[in-house]
Amino acid sequence: RSLLVVHFWAPWAPQCAQMNEVMAALAKEHMQVTFVKLEAEAVPEVSEKYGISSVPTFLFFKNSQKVDRLDGAHAPELTKKVQRHASSSSVSAGSNDGAKEDLNVRLKKLINAAPCMLFMKGSPKEPRCGFSKQMVEILNKHGISFSSFDIFSDEEVRQGLKTYSNWPTYPQLYVAGELIGGLDIVKELEASGELDTICPKAQKLEDRLKTLINKAPVMLFMKGSKQMAKCGFSKQIIEIMNSTGVDYETFDILEDEEVRQGLKTYSDWPTYPQLYVKGELVGGLDIVKELKESSELLPILKGEN
Repeated sequence: RSLLVVHFWAPWAPQCAQMNEVMAALAKEHMQVTFVKLEAEAVPEVSEKYGISSVPTFLFFKNSQKVDRLDGAHAPELTKKVQRHASSSSVSAGSNDGAKEDLNVRLKKLINAAPCMLFMKGSPKEPRCGFSKQMVEILNKHGISFSSFDIFSDEEVRQGLKTYSNWPTYPQLYVAGELIGGLDIVKELEASGELDTICPKAQKLEDRLKTLINKAPVMLFMKGSKQMAKCGFSKQIIEIMNSTGVDYETFDILEDEEVRQGLKTYSDWPTYPQLYVKGELVGGLDIVKELKESSELLPILKGEN
């Protein structure tokens, strides 16, 4: 029942090297888990069999059965999946009811993760089946604000949600935690004009950016979070911010490509991190360093300057 994690990687991809380091750290922590690296292009028949279309991709196996996958360089998500599957491997078979309950709690959280949630194959930018593609096109056409979950990234969710909602196919659309249905139902709602009344409308990007910038008196847009910076510049700015003792909130631009690209144009500032005080751009790491050296940073953060 032990867990096997296979990393499909490529020597030319720097993100694979980073994830290899993450995997090495996880291997020390989880001695009972077997970690394997496979050069995706060196084993084309294996890559093809498991639908490996990009690197890094991680596949999780138990009892020779694939139980999960993760596409992309997401260190926190990899850590989470390894911990979850490793702990369920070491639990005795008698705890199936508990595992089922845990899965239902997780499904409920996912369904309620946004006012409008779409469970689909792939992502809105890269749908991996025709039905998912059509669903995304309809939602976008009506300016509907939605978040999505790629069921290919988690076999447990993919199978569990069918039972949980008593709906055997994907995509599945949920509004306010309630199942609306699949593509056919959404097409019917579109034809009757009900879709616009049921689903929340997307905020215009500019309005959304303004709302985010003003979410807290001091807002930092960065790669990662306060707890885990995902680039050197973000790490340095967090250290400076923490040393001031001023309260601030962060937004992880890696989690939202629309915000990541849109904010560069909106603020006419091409790089991250970006620091805002009372809705006004202060600047990036270099500016913050200069302000700290000149002792101007603290008054600015407190809104005195």
